[in-house]
Amino acid sequence: MSGTPSRPSLPTPSRASREPAQGALPAGGLAGESLEARRTLVVGRGIVVQGSVQDAECVVVEGTVESRVIYAQELSVLQGGVLKGEVEVEDAELAGVMDGTLTSRRSLVVRAGGRMLGTARCRRLRVEDGGEIIGRVEMLPDQTSQELPHTADTAVTP
Repeated sequence: MSGTPSRPSLPTPSRASREPAQGALPAGGLAGESLEARRTLVVGRGIVVQGSVQDAECVVVEGTVESRVIYAQELSVLQGGVLKGEVEVEDAELAGVMDGTLTSRRSLVVRAGGRMLGTARCRRLRVEDGGEIIGRVEMLPDQTSQELPHTADTAVTP
């Protein structure tokens, strides 16, 4: 036996822990790619992260994230997840809570039970029954249009 302590082996996750949580992205993500093949940041339940995120392709929040700024391709705040701060993404899906400013250059989907508090900017918006937007909504113009964004102060609850 050597003089260095051995490292304990880590338990193998059970099948149940590998299955996606309720409200999770499908295995293909928003764009249909495997999460394993992309630069993905996952903040799990019970985890609190503070700071900024850059160069991530996909950010998945089940815990709590407090960020000055997040730049990514896709954002998914799952049921029970909380994200506070400023976010710029291509596509966003909220089943949890986003509190701050969210700019989604393509689409924003607020799922049943999801809440957007603050300012939401997007080109396409879908709010499911039970989803909420409380604050300001700015619709971004199509890339072919040079119009200014349409804005509205609103509280939306379908």
